[in-house]
Amino acid sequence: MEWEAPGIVLEARPYGEADAIACVFTAEHGAHRGLARGGLARGRAAIWQPGNFLQARWVGRLAEQLGVFSAELVHPTAALAMEDPLALAMLGAACAVAEGALPEREAHPRVFDGLLHLLARLPRGAEMLAPLIRWEAVLLADLGYGLDLSRCAVTGTAERLVWVSPKTGRAVSEEAAGVWKSRLLRLPPLLTTDERGDAADWRDGLRLTGHFLARDAFGLHHKPLPAARQALYDRVALMAEADSHAG
Repeated sequence: MEWEAPGIVLEARPYGEADAIACVFTAEHGAHRGLARGGLARGRAAIWQPGNFLQARWVGRLAEQLGVFSAELVHPTAALAMEDPLALAMLGAACAVAEGALPEREAHPRVFDGLLHLLARLPRGAEMLAPLIRWEAVLLADLGYGLDLSRCAVTGTAERLVWVSPKTGRAVSEEAAGVWKSRLLRLPPLLTTDERGDAADWRDGLRLTGHFLARDAFGLHHKPLPAARQALYDRVALMAEADSHAG
């Protein structure tokens, strides 16, 4: 059994002295693990960095076996993100979320395409936070945990949707929220429009998608939200706090 396809490295864990167990995400084969021989050796370790875009080849005697990866580097995403702490934080968070949330070997082409476009544009910095949040919403929907942000769950209106129920994932209008606002999650416009948003929007967007990722995509499988994803939220929350003080 074998296949070859463009893929994104989601993770590479040490295995022995110089090998690695890599998780590569492709459109057709999903999040797929395999042994990368010499993956941690000098001259090879740079290929297997999370976020890198590869032309990957997997070979196994049987389909259910771990198998062996070989690969050629197509785009060094990890190296290009190294100089920008925010870009590096987004890279780590996106790869960790995909690796932890996606069922192994299950195709999710829409999630793959979204992640590929996101990682390719990481050098743009903060302007990629809104696309990252929207990509997390797509991932939730692909896994069957989609948010319903089209109409108010209480009144049915499509106007002034500024809150989301943490229980149902459905939008709530400003008028319908009433005294329950403190129990709802803020819905930033960037999740329903193409707006870039500001630091407060990015913080609230990450809080919103993070809540449902933690509860559904990870919590239902008794896994915590990845530390890299929490670290990104903490970084953006500090950005929002700094902006509030500056204003």
